[in-house]
Amino acid sequence: MDLISFRDLSKEDVEDYFARAEEMDRQLEAGNVEKLDGIVATMFFEPSTRTKLSFQSAAERLGLQIVDFVGSSSSLKKGESFEDTIRTVDGYADIIVIRHPLEGSARVASEFAEAPIANGGDGGNQHPSQTLLDLYTLKKMKGDIGALNVHLVGDLKHARTMRSLLYGLGMFGAKVKLVAPSGLEMARDAIADVKRKFEMEVEETETIDFKDADVVYVCRIQEERFEDKYEAMSVKKKFTIKPEYLQGVKEDMIILHPLPKIDEIPPEVDKSKYAKYFEQAKNGIPMRMGIMKKMLGSARQKKG
Repeated sequence: MDLISFRDLSKEDVEDYFARAEEMDRQLEAGNVEKLDGIVATMFFEPSTRTKLSFQSAAERLGLQIVDFVGSSSSLKKGESFEDTIRTVDGYADIIVIRHPLEGSARVASEFAEAPIANGGDGGNQHPSQTLLDLYTLKKMKGDIGALNVHLVGDLKHARTMRSLLYGLGMFGAKVKLVAPSGLEMARDAIADVKRKFEMEVEETETIDFKDADVVYVCRIQEERFEDKYEAMSVKKKFTIKPEYLQGVKEDMIILHPLPKIDEIPPEVDKSKYAKYFEQAKNGIPMRMGIMKKMLGSARQKKG
């Protein structure tokens, strides 16, 4: 039971993950988490704080053991292939969580491993557990996802979380406004896809105005993508979520962010009642607990 791409999931699959995360939340609150047996290998070929630590924390809370692969001290340095590395780690673990800079790497890993693969991010392509925890956060904090007006703000061209989230929001019938600087808009094929599949209402603009928003989901402007650093600074300044942007917004509006944030959200906004991104990150625990429990159950059922 791999989790490679959010696009592999149906709405029923997503709702099943919601139910599993809710059950994990109940168990965590009661201090009575059902313990499982197994070993989780975390293979991160790129730096990570939230994804890696939340998978590891979720595994620990489930009673699972962790083996942590560190590429810089592995046989990759001797020239071992990615495929052989996966085959080897597959013999040591019941679940493999992988992050890799190359798009499609998680899919390749799933072809060489018998253990379920959880994609923790493959380049600018997919990060399905992030999308699941984002949608779970919306459901938990706001109720009916389909009733929401969601603004996706920032570099929508390069942020891997945004394309999958747009797809997920379309799946549940939310209304979306895409707010991006010129040249960093959401890919046209992604917009066309959700409009075709879900008859989704999508608005595009360069202007920040949150007065009609129920949810503002921010990602950073990736300065390193600009050839002209002065232009990058100008765009970053415009797309900083200034306190004045919060004047006149809905009382129950929330601001989310996949993190890490750099300077696109200033400390004054961090302290506001609207900032919910650290609670959002914490929701990675019950969601990833639910994901791993499902993976172990499916894998053992298959073997049985």
